[in-house]
Amino acid sequence: MKRIFSILLLLLVGLPVLAQQDPATSHYMFNTLTYNPGIAGISGLICATAISRQQWTGFLGAPKTTIFNVNSPLPIFNRNSGAGLSIQSDNLGFDKNINLTGSYSYHLSVGSGKLGIGVSLGMLNKNLDPTWKIPSGGEHTPVSGDNLIPENKESHVALDAGVGLYYNANDYYVAFSITHINQPKIKYIKADTYVSRHYYATAGYTIQLANPAFEVVPSVLTVSDGKVMQFSVNSLVRYNKKVWGGVSYRAGDALIGMVGLELYNGLRLGYSYDFTLSDIRRSSDGSHEFMINYCFDINLGKSPMRYKSIRYL
Repeated sequence: MKRIFSILLLLLVGLPVLAQQDPATSHYMFNTLTYNPGIAGISGLICATAISRQQWTGFLGAPKTTIFNVNSPLPIFNRNSGAGLSIQSDNLGFDKNINLTGSYSYHLSVGSGKLGIGVSLGMLNKNLDPTWKIPSGGEHTPVSGDNLIPENKESHVALDAGVGLYYNANDYYVAFSITHINQPKIKYIKADTYVSRHYYATAGYTIQLANPAFEVVPSVLTVSDGKVMQFSVNSLVRYNKKVWGGVSYRAGDALIGMVGLELYNGLRLGYSYDFTLSDIRRSSDGSHEFMINYCFDINLGKSPMRYKSIRYL
């Protein structure tokens, strides 16, 4: 099964890279539930994660993303399964969007690992609140003169669904998922639009170094809406399962530095800074992202530290 990771890595590196519609996060390996319901409850722990991202600081109308998700095992009807809840707020320019999603995952033992087969269902609320400034003098077309430019505040709610597969063994994982599988339709006053399906593929591997206190954890993520694509690769070094740091590269967008540590009783904190590589760097001061996570066993009330991989953080 380890060959799957190598094959997926080669495929992802060879894919074309352009962009991404869904909000990107540098802590994608800590935030899997947002885009893959298959991971819900698969760690055997109750885990809650919050992420706050301030992208392209100093740039007017820059994206601001806040994410909270929680997932837990759900041993009902003698079935191995899990459930999760994800709340995402994404603001960009005139757009203010909220996505509320519930997830369910059914777990199967496959080979030396566990496979999670997940579905998600929720609602997507898209808000549009435009503010236009028309220069005085000269010949400038007013907003009301263009059938495609919104004039007033609008708010629309649509059903949103997704599916995902998540497989993990002792030292690696491979996953594939589709978000917005029903392509939610948004009916604005002047025009209708829809949210494209997004396809996610990710994989990671834990490498134990000669010094048992150190581990290297490389991972990859690719996202596509069927038209454009974004590729990210990351490598973290973890010391004594308590402190980690590393770098990521989001192709065509940013070089990212990451640090994190675990405090008392399983509370984990992380921070990343994006060094913007695109031309927008001339008008921004980079991107900041903060992550906080806590996992615990409901029977013990604390984290038993049974899992090596940071994909459960």
